[in-house]
Amino acid sequence: MADVDLIAVPLANMSKPLGPYTPAVRAGDLVFVSGQVGVADGALVEGGVAGQTRQAVANLTAQLESMGASLTDVVKTTCFLVDMDAFATFNDAYVDAMGAHRPARSTVAVRELPVGAVVEIEAIAYRPARPSD
Repeated sequence: MADVDLIAVPLANMSKPLGPYTPAVRAGDLVFVSGQVGVADGALVEGGVAGQTRQAVANLTAQLESMGASLTDVVKTTCFLVDMDAFATFNDAYVDAMGAHRPARSTVAVRELPVGAVVEIEAIAYRPARPSD
């Protein structure tokens, strides 16, 4: 198998990662976006599961756009919830935030998330690299 060049997203105008990782990387025609939580301006947004879901998708969108992709390029999301009793609320907010686009998705329960978040969303997008990318 050939080596894949990983191209990292520039961090200008975006939140600093919460750990030692790159928020988004391109590997050929695929864009991998690390888990995004509902943080804006360095703090969790208000609104619980719904508010954090909307912000996590907004953060995901910003990461994708920095790599020349968009939500409609997403082929798979993995979503993490700290309380599966909030699944219906999460699902409604996810549908609102994602619009008509319905990528494959897994949703799993976790014990806790960074910075006390209740939702985290990561994504894989398919966006062929253009010469200017």
